Amino acid sequence: MVINEMNDVTPDVMQSFQRLVPHLTDHASPPSTRALERMALLESTIIILARDPEIEGRIIGSATLATFETPTGSHGWIEDVVVDWEARRQGVGRALTEACLEKARSMGLKTVNLTSRPSREAANRLYQKIGFQQRETNVYEYRLD
Repeated sequence: MVINEMNDVTPDVMQSFQRLVPHLTDHASPPSTRALERMALLESTIIILARDPEIEGRIIGSATLATFETPTGSHGWIEDVVVDWEARRQGVGRALTEACLEKARSMGLKTVNLTSRPSREAANRLYQKIGFQQRETNVYEYRLD
């Protein structure tokens, strides 16, 4: 497996997001080419890709590290960790998450957070094994659409 940052939006990147996003949620459509190109330019959004070198470098997973500044420091949020069905239980999710954490360290971030639905039991076990600790907090959402 090869892990790297998305720097360019190529046809294989677009095809992978068309394939992967439905594994992640049925509430959002895959991003457009323009949206991915915008993300590739942002310093505050880092998309990490996992590729399978045995299948011609096919993208088998992705994760996003979103970064932001507040008066209390530099922070990160890991979002949209998704692995292709065929590649699950092969360490792809761990590799993507650890790549996000390494990037956060290199950027000097103070904390990195993520959320995971309780029904995603394997993902929750993975995050705990990596060292994430469950916080006593309420996460609220306000939909603007």
